[in-house]
Amino acid sequence: MFTPQGPTLRELARQALSSVEDGYDLLAPKFDATPFRTPDRVLAAVSRALAELGPFESGLDVCCGTGAGLPVLRAVCAGRVTGVDFSTNMLAEARRRHPAATLVRADALALPFAPAFDLAVSFGAFGHFLPAEQPTLFAQVHASLRPGGTFAFPLPAPPRVGSPAYWTLWAFDGAMRVRNAVRHPPFVMYYRTFRLADVRARLERAGFEVGHLPLPDFGTRPDGAPNCRLVVARKV
Repeated sequence: MFTPQGPTLRELARQALSSVEDGYDLLAPKFDATPFRTPDRVLAAVSRALAELGPFESGLDVCCGTGAGLPVLRAVCAGRVTGVDFSTNMLAEARRRHPAATLVRADALALPFAPAFDLAVSFGAFGHFLPAEQPTLFAQVHASLRPGGTFAFPLPAPPRVGSPAYWTLWAFDGAMRVRNAVRHPPFVMYYRTFRLADVRARLERAGFEVGHLPLPDFGTRPDGAPNCRLVVARKV
């Protein structure tokens, strides 16, 4: 799973025993050499889908990390591109890779923006927000968008119940709950707390009109449902 340039087992253990912010500060220099970075295949698929929904002027990457999603915004936005994250070291890596972007250190639950953006995206960060925090997150993104603005993010279909992937995610989330019960501060990262039906309801309560598009690059499940979709929430 990890390249030789990625973190060692000792470094990963140290990260896992830290808070979310401290953990990502530690991991930042090697983050792009881990499987936690959003794959280029996903970014390319989202970029193609967003190109059909534009045009967009200004764009915001929520929880931008090292900036993997910033080229997506650059490809579909004619104006300013901004990334926001609360890890100082992740932002330093993003600044090194994407010097033309505006980068802001802030908590996604307290975004410091006026309604200034036409498009907001986020990649791979939602596991860091407990279900009780998701309404605040969505309200903050809503407040940062201009009227009619779009909040879009990829959402893979859940693995089939009983499949190896299902049990892997179940085991990871279980281990994380045990870790957080016995050690503080917590490291919040859960893979099974961001379900489409719940997310749609919370987005709608935040003031979004919600739809979704299949991402055809990833094929379909036996029942015809997409393996990955782009959730498209418009501010109304």
